[in-house]
Amino acid sequence: MVREDVKNLEQTLREVTGRSVSELDFTDDRLGIVLNHLSKRGSWEQIEAELNQNTIRAYDLEREVVRCDATTASGYHEVSEGGLFQFGHSKDDPSLPQIKFMTGALDPLGMPLATDVVSGEQSDDGLYVPLITRIHRALQRQGVIYVGDCKLSAFETRLHIRGLGSHYLCPLPQTGKTPDDMADWVREGIARAQKHAWSAVVVKDGNGEDVVVAAGYEGERRHCGEFNGEGLEWTERVLVVKSFNHAAQQERGLERRLVHAEQQLYALTPRRGRGKRQMADEQTLRAAIETIEKRYQVEGLLRIEYEREVEQNIQYVGRGRGGANRQQEVFERIRYQITAVTRDEQKLEEVKEVFGWRAYVTDASRERLCLENAVNLYRQECRIERIFRAGTDGVTRTAF
Repeated sequence: MVREDVKNLEQTLREVTGRSVSELDFTDDRLGIVLNHLSKRGSWEQIEAELNQNTIRAYDLEREVVRCDATTASGYHEVSEGGLFQFGHSKDDPSLPQIKFMTGALDPLGMPLATDVVSGEQSDDGLYVPLITRIHRALQRQGVIYVGDCKLSAFETRLHIRGLGSHYLCPLPQTGKTPDDMADWVREGIARAQKHAWSAVVVKDGNGEDVVVAAGYEGERRHCGEFNGEGLEWTERVLVVKSFNHAAQQERGLERRLVHAEQQLYALTPRRGRGKRQMADEQTLRAAIETIEKRYQVEGLLRIEYEREVEQNIQYVGRGRGGANRQQEVFERIRYQITAVTRDEQKLEEVKEVFGWRAYVTDASRERLCLENAVNLYRQECRIERIFRAGTDGVTRTAF
């Protein structure tokens, strides 16, 4: 394929490179030698930086926003020690080994600036700093806003971006102290919502009409750290936002889980009949109820009533016919029957109130990135996902 392209462009390549170029310079064995040299990190990073600088200058591309993200591609490959294909956390198929791609792309064009391919067992957190450092050297510019998912929010990554003189925008994960902080932030958000003291996020729909998709407020907190041996302090803005679409989606998910849980709970105690297993022990019943509530994540949201039924059977002791003086024995058959499963509407309303809330952090100024613009900027994360869909299509079907 490459030889054919070169054959058609020999004259052009000679003029551009100032060298005598022929199709025989691009045979498979010679291309293999080139790829071997390019596979060395030092050589490739230098070429990558020069290509990016030339491309950005030639097309006068904006250098305001860079999106960073990682993805995996899995397949039926053998796992070898030190190899790229390894077992790791996978959203696709955990039973298959995978490789991981880490990419930083220039927004809004979606032009990849730097890409790392690493073994599949590696976590995303440690891949951001070296990637962003390479992009910073390639762009040769401060003040760039790096946008990423919650894995970019690691404090070391935010500190590094700040130390480079640039900015970040990312959501906070529900780990560490964030869940406790988030509970307070959401309570504040609910209070503001009742007073209509929050900022709306507006987007254009398919008809060009303004639609309010979210609303929220912001606060500030101070951070400090050390970068290249020097102390660094900065103010971080926390954007607490409720997405109405996400809240509605969570409510629909909760409704589905409640319906399934109710069905499974009633099925625990079927009516008597052939092949119908009866629940004869209260502790066993309560354990089964807790299992279902946990499976469908509805703990504390349902009121479950059940009753104990006892059926007595009298039988004569020993063989033979019964008589007035014949000793008798009473047998009891015990079963538990769930009589009602109702929803705790008050608790359901409390749960629904916190749906759709998320916290974002950024060190960019309000003038540079107001709350509405920050949310809309993050909502365009699909731009980098298109790169992954285009770049990994077919990887899983290729044998390495």
